[in-house]
Amino acid sequence: MIFNCVTCRKLRGRQQEQIMSELPEDRLSTDPPFIHAGLDVFGAWPVTVRKTRGGQADAKRWAVIFTCMSTRAIHIEVVESMDTSSFINTLRRFFAIRGAVKLLRSDCGSNFASACKELQIDKQGCYNSKLNSFLEDSGCKWIFNPPHVSHMAGSWERMIGVTRKILDAMLLEHRNAKLTHEILVTLMAEVTAIVNARTLTAVSADPDNPVILTPAMLLTQKVATPPIPPGQFDNSDLFKAQWRRVQYLADVFRRRWKKEYISGLQDRRKWKTVKPNLQTGDIVLLKEALDHRNNWPLGLITKTFPSEDGLVRKIEVKIFRKGVHRCYIRPISEVVLLVSNDCT
Repeated sequence: MIFNCVTCRKLRGRQQEQIMSELPEDRLSTDPPFIHAGLDVFGAWPVTVRKTRGGQADAKRWAVIFTCMSTRAIHIEVVESMDTSSFINTLRRFFAIRGAVKLLRSDCGSNFASACKELQIDKQGCYNSKLNSFLEDSGCKWIFNPPHVSHMAGSWERMIGVTRKILDAMLLEHRNAKLTHEILVTLMAEVTAIVNARTLTAVSADPDNPVILTPAMLLTQKVATPPIPPGQFDNSDLFKAQWRRVQYLADVFRRRWKKEYISGLQDRRKWKTVKPNLQTGDIVLLKEALDHRNNWPLGLITKTFPSEDGLVRKIEVKIFRKGVHRCYIRPISEVVLLVSNDCT
């Protein structure tokens, strides 16, 4: 009776959850790096643009960080302004350096909100005609995560935190120095190299695997250790067919990546059981972070978005607020089920 009581669910009911989904295909792809990437915007930083007679002219700069979904490598581009032309130029530079991209993923979070209005991006997708035509010509697709669901973007949201820690430490040491555009671009290149040099797996105690796998090694296929001086090799064919050596190292890296890194990602620490799916017509309580639980609005599920495994993790909720019906796309973790459609 307690579990079926609507009042008890409203007062003490838990927010919905579902079993952790399988890794998407773009996380397991064997395509070259940055074929599938997640992007986010962070900043802004004040920079000195030019010297004037009365002092100096200042401006702001942002940064767009691209994270490879398979190798976890990052690429940072500095943006002069958050308008459509500047953002398209950023994508063109990224495509020119890293090659064609099939899929871009992003959210519409608060740090991306300053660009969303100008770029005509909302929770449903991108409606900017210039940006969409550029993506279509490039053969690229842009997918947006629903709001309030940062755990769906963990693979690239974590890179923002790592990058900011490095930037804060470096800028704190030289807080009196004035940044220019050139200094900021060079600094971002250094930060990219530092983040890409991080380890992807635990350090192995096996003497046959002394090299630590990093994103930079997957990008450049170069080991970040001093080269062995020529003349100390016993194998006479070592320098006669270097392309075979490179291919062998690439295969070793790829096997280690599949065996050590991917298997570690599959460890589910929570959401281990399958839960009943929410359905269209269910009455739920929509969580509002800034309001007391008693003030959370009642909502009606108008649409569900099943994942590839058939389980629902994203829904569309319609609520009545201030005399107007409003629809929101939310993860199931933001609602509390009150009355199921099967019970009506």
